[in-house]
Amino acid sequence: MKRISLAALALTTLAAAPALADRGPTQPEATAITATLAAAGFKSWNKIEYDPDGPKWKVDDARALNGKTYDLQLDANTYAIVKKDGD
Repeated sequence: MKRISLAALALTTLAAAPALADRGPTQPEATAITATLAAAGFKSWNKIEYDPDGPKWKVDDARALNGKTYDLQLDANTYAIVKKDGD
């Protein structure tokens, strides 16, 4: 039987484990985010991602009813809009 070094085992484990990268919302999260965006006057958006470094939700190219687009950041727990940058 071959011996596997601890370092090789750790590398293999890290490579196989999913990264803690940005992810899309689950259905309940998407429902809550959609409700927040609609209540704030947004009619469409391109991409929603969870950023664990924040933690926060990032919404790209949210289009307001007036036609302007914004990149938004939402609180990870309350889904409240905490930052709004115009494009």
